[in-house]
Amino acid sequence: MAIYLVGDIQGCLQELKALLEQAEFLPEQDQLYLAGDIVARGPQSLETLRFLISLGDSAKMVLGNHDLHLLAVAAGIKKANPIDQLEQILQAPDLEALVSWLAQQPLLRQLPGEETYISHAGLSPQWSIEDAVRQAASASEKLTGPDRDHWLQEMYGNSPSNWLQAGTETEKFRYTINAFTRMRYCRKDLSLEFGCKETPQHAPKDIFPWYEVNTNLDSVNWVFGHWASLMGQCPHSNLYALDTGCVWGNHLTLLRWHDKQLFIEQSHTRICE
Repeated sequence: MAIYLVGDIQGCLQELKALLEQAEFLPEQDQLYLAGDIVARGPQSLETLRFLISLGDSAKMVLGNHDLHLLAVAAGIKKANPIDQLEQILQAPDLEALVSWLAQQPLLRQLPGEETYISHAGLSPQWSIEDAVRQAASASEKLTGPDRDHWLQEMYGNSPSNWLQAGTETEKFRYTINAFTRMRYCRKDLSLEFGCKETPQHAPKDIFPWYEVNTNLDSVNWVFGHWASLMGQCPHSNLYALDTGCVWGNHLTLLRWHDKQLFIEQSHTRICE
């Protein structure tokens, strides 16, 4: 069995299929882990959802911010942004089944038998690994429960940006969602900063990449997406940045875990300007 990990697909299904063909992925024996944001912006979000569901237990994803936003739009909590190209999903006859499957996906996964973790954005520097596992489980319980729509409504907003200020269940939930799906930079006090998407070389000097101020990463491997401007470049050998901006005209990246071989598929179409 081989384990493969892939970055943000965002509806770029043809590139994903080309990568799986390159790697000779066999769903009956291999496993595909997805770092979130499987939908939005690209041309085939509906088909991507259906394809991943068809893989059964061979496909294991974590939720990204675009995936969560789709859940909120489908629930009528938010309006769809035309640039996200969600209309096909929202009008699909199997919408309920698609949304139900997506809502069951966690915020954090661990590769079996090893200290390797996958989340869309990363690990909050204010959490230990144990904290992250606990908070991910708590948030997933809310998103899979009968009050899912309530929690989807509560997840929006930047406050609190500091875990130490998260006193209520709602504040802890919102911080958890933001840390796992939106985080790129932190301030000196380790609070989350949401405005900057630039590379570290071009970022303001008073904010820092989450992985540079995190003291809990030395003994684990961490796989993440979300940060397209990194283009897969992370200065730590145990961190794997897999979002390489396929939907922006760059490429989709697939990592075969056991030998760390990368497979690259150039974007077939420049989707977003």
